[in-house]
Amino acid sequence: MRVMKWSMIALAVAAGTSQMAIASSQSESKGFIEDSQLSVKTRMLYFSRDFRNVPSGDQSRVEETGLGFLGTYESGFTQGTVGFGVDAIGMLGLKLDSGKGRAGTGQFPTGSDGRSEDSFSEGGGAIKLRVSDTVLKYGTQFTAMPVLATDDSRLLPETVEGFLVTSNEIKGLELNAGHFTALNAQSQSYHDSIGGLNDDRVKNPGLTKADVFGGTYSFTDTLSTSLYYSKVEDYWRKYYANVNWALPINDDQGLVFDFNIYDTKSDGDRARAFDGDKLDNRAFSLSAAYNIGAHTFTLAHQRVSGDGDYAYGVDGGGSIFLANSIARSDFNAEDEKSWQARYDLNMASYGVPGLSFMTRYVRGSDANVEGTTNGKEWERDIEAKYVLQEGAAKDLSFRVRQATYRSGDGVYYGSPSIDELRLIVEYPLSIL
Repeated sequence: MRVMKWSMIALAVAAGTSQMAIASSQSESKGFIEDSQLSVKTRMLYFSRDFRNVPSGDQSRVEETGLGFLGTYESGFTQGTVGFGVDAIGMLGLKLDSGKGRAGTGQFPTGSDGRSEDSFSEGGGAIKLRVSDTVLKYGTQFTAMPVLATDDSRLLPETVEGFLVTSNEIKGLELNAGHFTALNAQSQSYHDSIGGLNDDRVKNPGLTKADVFGGTYSFTDTLSTSLYYSKVEDYWRKYYANVNWALPINDDQGLVFDFNIYDTKSDGDRARAFDGDKLDNRAFSLSAAYNIGAHTFTLAHQRVSGDGDYAYGVDGGGSIFLANSIARSDFNAEDEKSWQARYDLNMASYGVPGLSFMTRYVRGSDANVEGTTNGKEWERDIEAKYVLQEGAAKDLSFRVRQATYRSGDGVYYGSPSIDELRLIVEYPLSIL
């Protein structure tokens, strides 16, 4: 699931007009080495889930701690009309604490004995070229498009492999086009580890290929829209649209409205692995956030209509840009309707910069799941985060996330009652 990484006020995209740029990024290139960037992010994650009211003999708890290292190198571009460069990604995950009876948090690969592996690693690279303000990249990379977004909700993130063209030739307009041939899971290191779902109804599971096209346009500094299309071979095709409008009231107050919609339709037998029948549905969310000083209040509504759940995963674990996709549940079952109330507090206004709090509550109903057409579920999340603002450990962050999920109807994959806790410590270090 996509753990939403943005705040509602930050959704406003600042951009210029639709005039052609006078100077391009390539014409201002300083060189392959001169524009290089090298960074390492360290993440320690304690993750536990307490499954309540499980049948006798079933695993009632998962609990593991890991330490992850993500190194990224991005070269600059050589000078000239066409610039060339390379990117590289290196990842290492280490198990700090686990056990056979507590494995299964999704942080590590699992061995044949049911235990989590002590370590795992992954590396990859990409070549890139730039003409004017258009970049073509081929190889291993992260993506954040609404129809193909890599997930980063565990120890290490997903990666994809393929081609991606990103064009910013017109100010305010970004266009993306890509062809991807592999998706590597967060807890695996072998190639295309989310390639094909191994389901009895799926014949010849194998490599998943995805084609993506779309972009975002900012009409003004406060109004932007996005439109994307994707086709995942043997699974589905998707359309996605978004409108985001920020409305300043004064220097201390503002409103942000955000609308998202997906249209998904089966395009092959493998889609049946997500639902017993073909998919043909629409999923949308509408949110409104009111910010006054240190406080942000958000209300959101989301619903799914048509046949099947809103499905994603083989096109990236983050490919669900819907308001009610939160820590545990996505509230994306067939015919489901859900409401959210959220409150954010930024303590900088009270003399403690870097400290923030968030709490939200989402309730879903009318979910069409096995055994009922009125499935209900709810989730409550609480989060506190502190980021050091200065000193030798500047940008070191500490985060506590607690989620409580309940569903008497087993809406979310048959898990009726879960208490979840995550403790996250991150330190991003820029070397170059």
